Amino acid sequence: MTIQVRGRRRIWPFVVGGVIILVGTCLIAWTVWPRDELSTPAPDVSTPAPSPVAVTSDVLFLGNTFWGRYTHEYAMKSPLGHAYPFSRLHELQRDDYDAWISGLECPMKASVHMTAAEQEENLQFNCSPDFLPEAKKWFTAFSLANNHTDNQGVDGFEETKEHLDEQGIQYFGHYDPNKLDDICEVVALPVTVQYSDDSTKKEFLLVAICAYHGVFRIPSQAAVDEISRYSKMMPVFAMPHMGAEYKPVPDQIKTDFYRRLIDAGVDVVLGDHPHWVQSTEAYKGKLIVYSMGNFMFDQNWNPELMRSAAIHTRVTINEGSLAEWLALGETCRAYHDDCLETAESKGLSRLSPSYQFDAVITQTDRRALTGLAEPSVEQSVRDRLGWDRTMSALDAPYGLLQTR
Repeated sequence: MTIQVRGRRRIWPFVVGGVIILVGTCLIAWTVWPRDELSTPAPDVSTPAPSPVAVTSDVLFLGNTFWGRYTHEYAMKSPLGHAYPFSRLHELQRDDYDAWISGLECPMKASVHMTAAEQEENLQFNCSPDFLPEAKKWFTAFSLANNHTDNQGVDGFEETKEHLDEQGIQYFGHYDPNKLDDICEVVALPVTVQYSDDSTKKEFLLVAICAYHGVFRIPSQAAVDEISRYSKMMPVFAMPHMGAEYKPVPDQIKTDFYRRLIDAGVDVVLGDHPHWVQSTEAYKGKLIVYSMGNFMFDQNWNPELMRSAAIHTRVTINEGSLAEWLALGETCRAYHDDCLETAESKGLSRLSPSYQFDAVITQTDRRALTGLAEPSVEQSVRDRLGWDRTMSALDAPYGLLQTR
């Protein structure tokens, strides 16, 4: 008996059609479905960007700098022209330093053309801004807090700053110690940065320098108190300009004031104005240099006037929020009054540097050219500084820089 299955031919088309629809749906889904939801993400094998792990800056702090009066006349008679005053500075190996910082003892007003005799007679100085293109090859920043930057009036002082801005030379300080906002300024210090991958890069780190003109009167307590605004945020150097001229040691008024700067939070004090090198001391374990003497000057009637102590200061930082601080460095290379406030607004923590020092002794010849001192002069200046005694009395994180 044969059993016939009725309807098989009618079912088969439906089965084939269903298979076709299912396959088509899968193909459409494969085409339009996001790939990243269908595949396992590849592991991230990219190398993290290197981070800064240490910062070092070799700074040479210098005494009085001046290219007016007789230096100007020597230069104009020389085939070197405006390069003349700087023609022996290569002896100091500029490439060994990240920065040179000095006190500039003259305004620069382009319309003033005084002879050397006129400047000598009136003790009214002016330096030609035409020397600045050469000066910027050597100097990073100048202090303007002294008794000569007002010699061409307020207009001359403002023009001086304009010329420095044009050449990219930083500056700080004011001839009027009552201008409290100008006592301390943030300086973008050139530094060498070491990164976690052992690479190095030249960048800028913010420090503060407080400059005091105290030739005619002792700066006020309010002026000293300006230090604390900066010292809670960053390293602070002081460059006061005061004291009796042509003396080998500071008087008690000057000693007391420089110590007050340390008490107020300054890390290092580096003085000038007397035109002679004076002694140093370790006060509360920190370095005070009472006078670095004349670095570049035309005074030549006494050997004391023709020698100076440049202070090689190595600043090292290997902890703290280096990346955040370095990010601010470039923006403050040009003169700003808001760099401190910007750092405060970002909630940055203070960096804690260590300091090492050496004295580089220089000597100026009869034609106002400055270079390295002769060995006998070098030893005499180190004796005047009391350098070995002071270095042995410093407390960590301060110490002697072994360079010789």
